[in-house]
Amino acid sequence: MGHREDLLEGAKKCLAEKGFVRTTARDIVSASGTNLASIGYHYGSKDALLTKAFIALIEEWGEGRQAGLEGAEGSLERLRALWDGVVAEHGEAGPVWAASLEVALSRDQKPELKSMLAASQLQGRRGLVSMMTGVPEERLTDRDERTLGAVYQALLNGLMIQWLFDPASAPSGEEFTEGLRRLGEGIADAQRAAG
Repeated sequence: MGHREDLLEGAKKCLAEKGFVRTTARDIVSASGTNLASIGYHYGSKDALLTKAFIALIEEWGEGRQAGLEGAEGSLERLRALWDGVVAEHGEAGPVWAASLEVALSRDQKPELKSMLAASQLQGRRGLVSMMTGVPEERLTDRDERTLGAVYQALLNGLMIQWLFDPASAPSGEEFTEGLRRLGEGIADAQRAAG
């Protein structure tokens, strides 16, 4: 690997260990075996490098989740399998979730970071829709991304936050999908009663 790849791997390691805000350029250099000038040369800034590392971690997480995902495409069972897999790997995923929350909370302090992450959020929505429905990302529309993608993302982020606050009280995959099933039935009942 060259310095660019070494920096990215070092930044991913630092994000998992220290988070976004506490990671310094020197931490990344130490973890990557490179030098301070390499960060500016290859990425422009420490924040840009950490953003790329964060996006890479999320993409790796998504690819790992997609492998072996059970349940029919678009089903509650598939969503349950996703959540069960996320909880099962909490040791690895926990630091990525914590970094996600940290980045979300610090977005106003770092406008450059905010714009970079806004673009990756849209890409993440497409990835979630594709993962859950089986429709290739290139066939998804902007409307798919802004509707179904936003809902999947909100569900996953909400579950992630519950798990970060208190893993013991966070819902299991079975509880989560039962809640969604009950919600859907309630909506259907209300529509029938109104119609």
